Amino acid sequence: MEASQALDARSMAPVAGARPASAGPGKALVVGGSLGGLFAATALRAVGWEVEVFERSPSNLTSRGGGIVLQPEVIRAFSFAGIEPGGALGVRSHDRLYLDRSGDVRHREHVPQTQTSWNTLYSALLKSFPMERYHRDARLIGVEQEDHGVSATFSDGRRVHGDLLIGADGGNSTVRKLMLPDVSPTYAGYVVWRGLLEEHQLPDAARPLLYENFVFQQEPESLMLQYMVPGADGSTTPGQRRFNWLWYLKAAPGAELDRVLTDRDGKRRSHSVPPGSLAVGQDGWIRQMGAAHANPAFQALIENTDDIFVQQILDLQVPRMRFGRILLTGDAAFIPRPHTAGSTAKAAADAVSLARAVAGAQDLDGALASWQQERLAQGMQMTQWGIGMGNRIMGIQQS
Repeated sequence: MEASQALDARSMAPVAGARPASAGPGKALVVGGSLGGLFAATALRAVGWEVEVFERSPSNLTSRGGGIVLQPEVIRAFSFAGIEPGGALGVRSHDRLYLDRSGDVRHREHVPQTQTSWNTLYSALLKSFPMERYHRDARLIGVEQEDHGVSATFSDGRRVHGDLLIGADGGNSTVRKLMLPDVSPTYAGYVVWRGLLEEHQLPDAARPLLYENFVFQQEPESLMLQYMVPGADGSTTPGQRRFNWLWYLKAAPGAELDRVLTDRDGKRRSHSVPPGSLAVGQDGWIRQMGAAHANPAFQALIENTDDIFVQQILDLQVPRMRFGRILLTGDAAFIPRPHTAGSTAKAAADAVSLARAVAGAQDLDGALASWQQERLAQGMQMTQWGIGMGNRIMGIQQS
């Protein structure tokens, strides 16, 4: 019997503190304290729910990937939760430029949009959530549900009860592994090399094309792009911001991918090598690639970036997001290709949709079933769109 079936079939004796389906606002246990978890936590608190967040990392989280396109769903999530950022959330770009290898502009169009960063959103969300309810070093090891409640057990022996448990713990989700042990992210066939450069570190010669623009260079099996994001402290003041660049390149499964993901200490990382940990050989290789293939402005970005990092591109689609009173949200359920610019937006939309569904619900289980139906459809649509777009960009034949 699968883990999800075994959990659904457990004894129906009520969990201590469990509430009947029609009792109104209850208590939610949110597993995962990054953006997805904080979106869920702040949205549920906004509709009167008691929320506890459990983050497996023992220390403060640090930037998980750099730049993010600020989508309307994120703004709506902030507004829904009553979060006032206290300043601009991002940097406005004006034009989209498509450059060739020599740096000539092949196409220009006016497409204003705003880009933010992981740390900017995380800081704003965390400040709005009571720290006494945000628990670090909380590694989930088991879940159990009976009747109208659910309990979570952590590695330090804590056992916590609630009316809902929300797995918002990312692509490597422990909750998903417990519920769907046979479902895990799959490698898409390419990686993204990334870097962040302080605004003042970019040479003047590269500024005219890159400054406050969203810039691309696309060639067969290769896509480079860059945009500006807030500074590490969230500043959007000119001179205190950063250039965020990305370069998608193929890496064949096996020995080639192993080389890319092996860090400077010889450890083969699972999905990414963070800033400061890239192997010397890989750091030299991507800089040489930049010198050979990038336009002059992008060459300047790569040359002046101190800590380049790299991430696998992954796909994930789940058949279910609800298992009784246990839910999956954000990247724990669906991982969209980054070309959609939709991962953070989807996590925010999952959270707001859930809060609206449970707010005042007379039939909580019915509300959760409806929520799952809506969000499954949205997740499948976004990930399928991203897979098609990414495969076309990278020249990958779809199976």
